[in-house]
Amino acid sequence: MEIPAEDIAPMARAVELAGHGHGTTSPNPVVGCVILDSAGQVAGEGFHAYAGGPHAEIVALAQAGERAKGGTAYVTLEPCDHTGRTGPCSLALLDAGVARVVVGVPDPTPKAAGGAARLRAHGVEVTSGVLAEQAERVNEEWLTCARLGRPHVTWKFAATLDGRSAAEDGTSQWITSPEARADVHRLRAAADAIVAGIGTVLADDPLLTARPAGQAAEGRAPLRVVVDPDGRTPPSARVLDGQAPTLVAVADDVRTGIEADLLRAPHHATDPQLAPDRESDPPRGDVDLIRVPRRGAGLDLEVLLRELAARGVVSVFLEGGPTLAGSFVGQGLVDRVVAYVAPALLGSGRAALGGAGVRTIGESHRLTFDEISEIGPDIRLIARPNPQPGREK
Repeated sequence: MEIPAEDIAPMARAVELAGHGHGTTSPNPVVGCVILDSAGQVAGEGFHAYAGGPHAEIVALAQAGERAKGGTAYVTLEPCDHTGRTGPCSLALLDAGVARVVVGVPDPTPKAAGGAARLRAHGVEVTSGVLAEQAERVNEEWLTCARLGRPHVTWKFAATLDGRSAAEDGTSQWITSPEARADVHRLRAAADAIVAGIGTVLADDPLLTARPAGQAAEGRAPLRVVVDPDGRTPPSARVLDGQAPTLVAVADDVRTGIEADLLRAPHHATDPQLAPDRESDPPRGDVDLIRVPRRGAGLDLEVLLRELAARGVVSVFLEGGPTLAGSFVGQGLVDRVVAYVAPALLGSGRAALGGAGVRTIGESHRLTFDEISEIGPDIRLIARPNPQPGREK
């Protein structure tokens, strides 16, 4: 589709505004909106700042006031057409007298979709697909969850230049620089859940929190998830310390060794499509236990992710050791890889990635680099998996 030149700058600004909502809107999407008046001048701007708060269109319309009449609204995600904690944005745009609406990405959820159709039915000109790739990228976590019924997964690892995540004696602190570690905490704070395996919990006793705590949105701490098939998480583990809510995932055929008084009743999802609900809040306690079917030596991670989605988790930040990472990669459940590579060599020791279902070079998991940047003395690489025929869910 050929994009009118005059639409590029305002939609690009709407995408930029949407990005301001990262880490604070879940389980809602990030959305940006720009309103131009009938003369083509910016009359209002807005973004969705937090779940339950006004949507981007409402913020921009309030700023635009009477100037919105006869103007154009640029919205990164199709205006919603349902009533939750806020009213339909489609009706708000109609009431304001907007003459044209430009959309980046259609809303994929049956509950909220239909805004474009309602606007067209009332004589508003609607153009869709403008800067769609950029609008998709800024909202990729929520769109992944809405479309697939599971959270978007970012796998993060730190390694030496020769791909080692720990030395031969098991030591790994610190492969990367303080600058890289600070960047990791920034990414952690923006996620809904931080996931690690029992091996990491037993070996390193990590907190799995975003530090300093102020990096996370006020009153919000990412859910800590321990993948523990055989229920070996010790009651003394720091991940159970109450600094943030914690979920321990065990196999459904074992008894956990975690003391019962640390746990509240297990929560089981009844509808895996609850995750895209743009108006619900995730129910979270201090420590919870969930039972998941086994898959091989581990757990069925897709079932685990759907259970997390039902709890309002839209984005997962995967950390920990190579075994769990290999399982996520092997099951096709990694949507983005963030690698911190230090200018150091070990020659032996633990690899960053364990078995990922690859037997021959033709089965390798191919990715495309999105970003290569310097973080202190280290390099940060961001890549996303390429579509791989035969591996689609």
